[in-house]
Amino acid sequence: MQPLKPKISWKTIVFPLLGLTGFFIYIYLFRVDIGNILAEAKNVDPTIYALAIIFGLLEVFFFTVSWRVLTNHLSIKIGIIRAYLYVWYGIYVDTIVPAQSISGEVTRTYLCVRDKCGPFGKVVASLYTHRLLGMALNVVALIAGIVLLTFGGNVNPLVFNVIILVAAAIISIMGFMIVLGFKPQWTLKVINFVTNLVRKITRGRVKVEKLKEEAVEITAHFHDGMKEFSHNPKALAGSLFYLVISWFFSLSIPYLVFMSLGHPVSLSIIIVTSAIFLAVKAIPIGIPFEVGLPEAVMTTLYVSMGVYGPLAVTATIFTRIITLWFRFLIGFGAQQWLELKPSISASTDIEKTKINPPL
Repeated sequence: MQPLKPKISWKTIVFPLLGLTGFFIYIYLFRVDIGNILAEAKNVDPTIYALAIIFGLLEVFFFTVSWRVLTNHLSIKIGIIRAYLYVWYGIYVDTIVPAQSISGEVTRTYLCVRDKCGPFGKVVASLYTHRLLGMALNVVALIAGIVLLTFGGNVNPLVFNVIILVAAAIISIMGFMIVLGFKPQWTLKVINFVTNLVRKITRGRVKVEKLKEEAVEITAHFHDGMKEFSHNPKALAGSLFYLVISWFFSLSIPYLVFMSLGHPVSLSIIIVTSAIFLAVKAIPIGIPFEVGLPEAVMTTLYVSMGVYGPLAVTATIFTRIITLWFRFLIGFGAQQWLELKPSISASTDIEKTKINPPL
């Protein structure tokens, strides 16, 4: 038997190249002085920067623990290590698929169902609730950031307006998601609308009745899971607690990056920038490797709040090395491992059958 090899497709090579191309376009459009960036980069403290990398790993770990609290409550069988790998796999897909607002959750749903961890509907309920908690925390961070900026006398009108706009958008989306999550009749209306639309478009060639029945069954499991969460706030509180810890490590990354460059900035700047950045990053703009808009937003926010231009760009680059490229590599490793391991198990079973054929 030939040794198994991880599957490396053309996308694995093309998407990083597209990401790098977008990154260099971003550098060009901002007319960044490469010499100033290199001058700032020479000051980086490797020890502090290494700590920022470790904090990046801890951020994802506690994010995983937060989600696992919800899966445990719904009796979804998944160990912490496997859940951690699922999250990294989702981050990898988030990076290369131009719909990153939902692709990570879709990936984790697929993995849980494929590995028979629990019913599809309940898996979706855990991810849906986890996303709602994250959005709520994002709004709190935005409000906390603007309060800190106000007391610090460093409120930029543009930043203030952006914060209000982003917070209002998140709250509106949350309201819609909560209605869908706790009003089964609304979800059924959506299913009916979609199935009727498909029937009209295909002129009846696609038999949607069976798909509709499956969707209704999945929806029933989903709403059962949501009801369980509504009747047990302890699970939500536990998940939120670990999510707050994850956010602490997330905010610490850019803070430590600035420290490693020898130019620490106020916590209010970090909170506001990170909260807006996460909101913008969740927009499915169709750009693989998220390159372009998030970096532009982060750099612009830093500059608007008084950070020196070359320092803002340098800090953005070093932060994104951790939160984008480093995560991509780990996520790719998780993807290869999770896809390779079932193949190894299947091949082992085949070899055992050949050696010990059934009687």
